[in-house]
Amino acid sequence: MPPIPGSGLAKGLAVTLRTMTRKTVTAQYPEVQPELPPRTRGVIGLFEENCTVCMLCARECPDWCIYIDSHKETVPPAAPGGRERSRNVLDRFAIDFSLCMYCGICIEVCPFDALFWSPEFEYAETDIHELTHERDKLREWMWTVPSPPPLDPSAEEPKELAAARKAAEKLATAQAAETEQAAQAAETEQTARTEPPEGDA
Repeated sequence: MPPIPGSGLAKGLAVTLRTMTRKTVTAQYPEVQPELPPRTRGVIGLFEENCTVCMLCARECPDWCIYIDSHKETVPPAAPGGRERSRNVLDRFAIDFSLCMYCGICIEVCPFDALFWSPEFEYAETDIHELTHERDKLREWMWTVPSPPPLDPSAEEPKELAAARKAAEKLATAQAAETEQAAQAAETEQTARTEPPEGDA
């Protein structure tokens, strides 16, 4: 059945009339902060300890707004007779938010979880050069990153947590054994002091 002539216009006018009769709601920003969803893409935070300077984020960035500088350092061998190793040390990590299009590719490709989304969005500047955030500023944004959602109770414990828990239990066991040995030594010494010599009657 062909549409009735003018039905589209009538529907559009109906939407307009419904909107006109509704009460206007004004967001009182900045006095009232907006309620943002937990996965809001505001600003990017850097967890510097996890960064290995693999350069994946800078290479995958479509806007080329990530700047990374590093140098190599020689690490002494962990055991005698071992080989010296070299590792990358981060000198500069900056993101130019005047170029960033908030696609999140850098966060997705980071293999060591060094970049995170923060819901903070109030970082406008009067000078465009101030929108290039160096690593100290990016680290400050980490304090505003929300906690990850809780894991499924029936899920397997992450390997990192399991390894850390086993190491902590092993350390606690060793400390308890040392404390017990020290207590036994102190008790033996106290007993030796209170017992009379064998020659005395």
